[in-house]
Amino acid sequence: MDLRNIAIIAHVDHGKTTLVDELLKQSGAFRANQAVDERAMDSNDLERERGITIFAKPTSVLYKTTRINIVDTPGHADFGGEVERILSMVDGVVLLVDAAEGPMPQTKFVTSKALRLGLRPIVVLNKVDKPDAEPDRALNECFDLFANLDANDDQLDFPHMYASGRSGWADHELDGPRKDLSALFELIIRHVPAPRQIARQNEDFRMLATTLGADPFVGRLLTGRVESGRLKVGQTVQALSRIGQKIEQFRVTRIQAFRGLASQDIDEALAGDIVSLAGMTKATVADTICALAVEEPLEAQPIDPPTITVTFGINDSPLAGRDGKKVQSRVIRERLMKEAESNVAIKVSDTPGGEAFEVAGRGELQMGVLIENMRREGFELSISRPQVLMREGPDGERLEPIEEVTIDVDDEYSGAVIEKITGPRKGDLAEMRPAGAGKTRIIAHVPSRGLIGYHGEFLTDTRGTGVLNRVFHKWAPHRGPIPGRRAGVLISMENGEAVAYALWNLEERGRMFIGAQAKVYTGMIIGEHSRDNDLEVNPLKGKKLTNVRASGTDEAVRLTTPITMSLEEAIAYIDDDELVEVTPNAIRLRKRYLDPHERKRMSKQG
Repeated sequence: MDLRNIAIIAHVDHGKTTLVDELLKQSGAFRANQAVDERAMDSNDLERERGITIFAKPTSVLYKTTRINIVDTPGHADFGGEVERILSMVDGVVLLVDAAEGPMPQTKFVTSKALRLGLRPIVVLNKVDKPDAEPDRALNECFDLFANLDANDDQLDFPHMYASGRSGWADHELDGPRKDLSALFELIIRHVPAPRQIARQNEDFRMLATTLGADPFVGRLLTGRVESGRLKVGQTVQALSRIGQKIEQFRVTRIQAFRGLASQDIDEALAGDIVSLAGMTKATVADTICALAVEEPLEAQPIDPPTITVTFGINDSPLAGRDGKKVQSRVIRERLMKEAESNVAIKVSDTPGGEAFEVAGRGELQMGVLIENMRREGFELSISRPQVLMREGPDGERLEPIEEVTIDVDDEYSGAVIEKITGPRKGDLAEMRPAGAGKTRIIAHVPSRGLIGYHGEFLTDTRGTGVLNRVFHKWAPHRGPIPGRRAGVLISMENGEAVAYALWNLEERGRMFIGAQAKVYTGMIIGEHSRDNDLEVNPLKGKKLTNVRASGTDEAVRLTTPITMSLEEAIAYIDDDELVEVTPNAIRLRKRYLDPHERKRMSKQG
């Protein structure tokens, strides 16, 4: 049987997962009457809620006599660790671009990785039936993007198609028949080479592990492409590390291949196949699984370094243990170590004292997703403000990560955005140009430190209409101090339940983060002060009762709706002496030291 391995690259929300669903339907991977979730590929709860792909997932379709293995890749740069490994498994990429928006920063990030590996892309201009679609402009921008990324002549001579994933058609011409996706299937078979590994079926077995999963019945599962040879169930193989050290020897208990959306057990894996193996206990991502006679490991993709670090600690607030079941530091450590094992972009280290753990990763989104997954699993945590990781340059100078930020805003807000980015946040403006109907595209190089907590402010400045994307650009000399949050906070000085009357009286002091009847404790942050200093307040103070009754005095107080923050907003909002308390049912802000006397003592020491 003929075989093709491809990855689909697209920016967030450009219709990648919807298109894969249609490919599955039209190839007969689903029965005609089978109930299938919309966006079947985004199987994780968080992926469905946020509408993003976090984990790379392989699937496979059979078109005529050719099996096409398709890997859906994450579009966010925060999950770049996934992307790099996935691309080493495939022989071609389909670059999906929204015909209205054109190629976006995350497209650029993943495409640069694909071009560097020598893959020849197919460009599919999706959503051409949208009213604001400009497929010709988007196609020109794709060519410019490839040229800027140093594509070779073969890569620049790319085939392109027009499509609507939602309507289930793709054509070579914009005014084609618009029937189905068969033209895309044919193009993939023609343009993408068959795996070169097929010629190596008589050599020793070798496979590079690219993703790690777990099955409650089978145990650890390592997925990758078979580089050479063949493997049968029951065969004994070994795992080698990236530097060639033998990690373990084990018997393969199961081989699974992807058929449609499901994994199926198969008896034998051949060179070129993408399969999952079970039976190992220690082998992990980037290791080489191979025959016992092999001594040299396969080359694994280098991984971009982490740029931020966040401290995960136990929840030691007075309300600890009321929501979650997993509260001990030992359980938190086990969970973080398990995450670091399957996600190579994350590094976990212990802190002195053992009650907290430093977790280094790519960005706030990646950390937010990890914390959100943990709270849904029943964990309670206290999370610190993200700190940017610095490097030492060759001359001993401090280097910090700089990110390329691409912003699309309405013209009227561009001034405010540029002022914020180039002023206090120490960014450099790289490019500014019109981006169609009353919009401006701004490209700037900004220190990662300056972007922590900026997204919420950016949405306020642009009335929620701006789009901001960021991708790691380079390491550069430290750009000096960046001012933090300007406002102080309102801190509860009592334990108990907040009283509506007390909150109503506090409204002139600032904006509230809690409503009436919310549980509060000493040291908890309940609002933002209207001035730049912190203020201790009493949210439990009820109304003094008197025997004088005047008309109107007994009316219920009307409270302004409190500000509710998402997890990422809360983590970005806090200062260095504050923490976010995360439980399955609540997100609270608090001071690191709850006791006011201890706070004063520590601030003098600091």
